[in-house]
This record gives sequence, C-alpha cells and structure tokens, in this order.
Amino acid sequence: MSTVVVTGAAGYLGHHVVRAVLDRGHEVVAAVRPGRGEGLDPRAVVVEADILAPDFDPAVWGAQPDAVVHLAWKDGFRHNSPAHMSQLSAHFDLLTRLAERGVARIVALGTMHEVGYWEGAIEAGTPTAPLSQYGIAKDALRRALPLAVPETSLAWARAYYIYGDDRRSESIFRKLLDAADAGRTEFPFTTGKNLYDFIRVEELGRQIAALTDAVDVTGTVNCSSGEPMSLAQKVEEFIAENDLGVSLQYGAFPDRAYDSPGVWGDATVIRSVMARDAAPAQ
Repeated sequence: MSTVVVTGAAGYLGHHVVRAVLDRGHEVVAAVRPGRGEGLDPRAVVVEADILAPDFDPAVWGAQPDAVVHLAWKDGFRHNSPAHMSQLSAHFDLLTRLAERGVARIVALGTMHEVGYWEGAIEAGTPTAPLSQYGIAKDALRRALPLAVPETSLAWARAYYIYGDDRRSESIFRKLLDAADAGRTEFPFTTGKNLYDFIRVEELGRQIAALTDAVDVTGTVNCSSGEPMSLAQKVEEFIAENDLGVSLQYGAFPDRAYDSPGVWGDATVIRSVMARDAAPAQ
C-alpha cells in the first residue's frame, strides 16, 4: 500500500480520482482549499491548506507521500481567466519542491487546450500552439517540469471533454440541467458539428489512478476515450437520456474560432495502462 496525495481533491474531477485511488488499495491524503473538505470519500484523510501559498509546507500532509496527483487549478472552465498565468509559477514551485523532497511519482493534469488548433488525433508528440491563457499556462508547466526534475517519474495526464456527475461541473451539461430545472424548453447552441473526445468523469478518474501506479509510464499521456463524436450528437444524447425536454437552438452562438472541426486523443498508451489491471499476474 502506498500513500498518494491528491491536490484539488474537492474539485469536479478530484472526487473521482480520490475514490479511484482508494479503490486501488492506497491511502489517500485529499488536499483541499480551506473550507472545501466536505463530501469526500470518508476513507481519505482530508487536509485543508492553501498549497499555492509561498509558505506552504507539505509536512502538513503527514509522512512523505509515495505519489502526488496534482489536479488543483483555478478557473479551468474560464479559458482566459488571469488566474492561469498569475498562478503558474506557484504550481511550478510546488511540484518542483515536492520532487526535490523525494516524492517518487508525480502525475499532473493537463488539457487538450495545450495543443491549440489541430485536426485529427492528438498524440504525445503533437506540436503545441495554445490559443487561450488556460492552454498556454498548462503547456508551459508541462514543458518546464521535466527540465526541472528530470530524475522524477513524471506523467502529464492530458484530459479532453469530461461529462458525468454534471451537477458538480461547469460544462454545457450542467447548463442544460440548470435550463431544464428553470423550466426552459429551448437552449441556445452552436452548430454542434465539431468532433470531440468525450469521457465520463468516473472513467477519467480510473485512468488517472491507474497511470499513477504505472511509474514506468512518463511524459504526456492522453487520458481519453480515443473516439470522436460530434458535440451535437453527445448533447442530444444527454438531453434524451435525462428526459430534459429541451430543444437546441442550433447556430444561436458561433463556434469558437480556436476549435477545430475534429480533434481527439490517441488513447493507445492509456489503454495499455488500463489493460494491466485485466492481465493475469505473472
């Protein structure tokens, strides 16, 4: 049994990563901001602290963890929030300090928005040219960490479009639920033609937990389904499955200029990682 610290544990994805790591038999320290400790899996040890503060001491987590999963990030749904660049150095300082203290395995959460405009499958080595503050900050951290801590087993879990447990999210799926709750029958929408890689948040949590254990797998790893689907198809499917009674107003909003007609993750590596759990012990 190992001890794994999960930062951002109270966030939308954090709940599911905490549960998935616990289910793999590890002890989990759930690192959350002050006042955010409610509702987490009771098997986890919850520690409230501002981990990006200059005087933060990782000793508050207890004994040295074997691994850290870094999910903490402010304003992930606001792509041009000033917080992305203003807090970048604090994320870098935290993770490099943890590596220097001897944390053997670090898994940090990335995003497809590091890549910028791309058509087709995104691979680990796909060139990046991000077009938002969010993507720029994440990509800078992704590039800087391995240069700073080359001896650390470091994986960058690049996430795509996440759905499920939608009341906790700030995605279009949450907005659809809110619209239905308010009695609205129409919902302004884009053309919906763009293809994306959708993954349930529970499955993404399991992928990140498995990747944390796969210490030999380093660098950028697409945590995704690997299967493109149009936004319209996914949203219409969501409306039908939840019996929302909402009709989409196609074309009410323009498609974002930095979204390509189709982009998804090459899931070859994460599929091989997940297959290890199914493989018989040697």
